[in-house]
Amino acid sequence: MTQGRVTGHTLVLLRHGKAATPEGDVADRDRALTVRGQADAAAAGAWLARHGFRPDVVVCSPARRTRQTWQAAEGGMAGVPAEGGMAGAPDGSDRAPRVRHEPAVYAADTADLLDLLRAVEPDAGTVLLVGHNPGISLLSIALDRAGADREGLRTSGVVVHRVTGAWADLGTVPAPVVERHTARA
Repeated sequence: MTQGRVTGHTLVLLRHGKAATPEGDVADRDRALTVRGQADAAAAGAWLARHGFRPDVVVCSPARRTRQTWQAAEGGMAGVPAEGGMAGAPDGSDRAPRVRHEPAVYAADTADLLDLLRAVEPDAGTVLLVGHNPGISLLSIALDRAGADREGLRTSGVVVHRVTGAWADLGTVPAPVVERHTARA
């Protein structure tokens, strides 16, 4: 289980970083992050590490920009030591999160994302979902209407929900927003 200010199950939603405008024959799924997108994603990862939100499981869209966002965030986490320990896993070990690239995350709606997250291993303390708008922002609103940002997550934006029940019950148990981070103003 992840150490930090939040106990129990923690769901971290991370919108992909700023991506290049599609040019020519580049498919939407193949759009790369911009330099700013890389930097913002790394900053999001450093923020997650500083706040103790290191994932046990990462569920990531297979789109290039989301994979790059996860890679940059992971790099940002690696550079920030856990309190009293070395950089890496929250217990100071070199344990890496289980990463799943799920095609269903791309162009997913709330129901699709809930289905993916309900299937997460029950022992996962912290799950990081790296995805796209509008799906990822709509999921946050569905989990906590009062606490979610109605304008949605910005690129490399993070919102952290505390899940008060099992992963299998996500969407039917309270999951209030407990933290948020925006890489830029």
